[in-house]
Amino acid sequence: MNNDAKKTALRMIPYGLYVLTAEAGDDSVAASTINWATQASFEPPLVAIGVKVDSRSHAIVSDSGRFALNVLGKDQKDLAFTFFKPHEREGDTIGGHAFERSPGGVPVLTATPAWVECRVVETLTIGDHSIVVGEVTEAAVRELPEGRADDATLWLRDLGENVFYGG
Repeated sequence: MNNDAKKTALRMIPYGLYVLTAEAGDDSVAASTINWATQASFEPPLVAIGVKVDSRSHAIVSDSGRFALNVLGKDQKDLAFTFFKPHEREGDTIGGHAFERSPGGVPVLTATPAWVECRVVETLTIGDHSIVVGEVTEAAVRELPEGRADDATLWLRDLGENVFYGG
């Protein structure tokens, strides 16, 4: 395989940016920026996300069976960069960013324009990531977008010329 062609081709797949949040039974939390996310079904409403197998987020989502996908707005590059690294919970903040509980008890960031809460229904682990399928059990929109909803979402390309995923 031509590795340069593979890298370029995989980088041509567009990615939105989200912050995955979850909480384990011992009150430890996970919050990590992810970009593998897609709606997988309308009925029931399902999303599929990619989570690195050796990450704290993977362990907590596996333990709790629940997660939230916090949608980042175009102006939230700082949140994306913050959660590239793991952070501990400090009161009602994670990495200095406030969170509240969704109706199902999952931590959701208060600054994001929207979020969905999910119950894990399937996990497929192949390679260094698991594909986690979650049924959407709750959703909230804090800030209605103007125009197309997906135009309000932060994309990986918005982080600059030197930030890539894939390859």
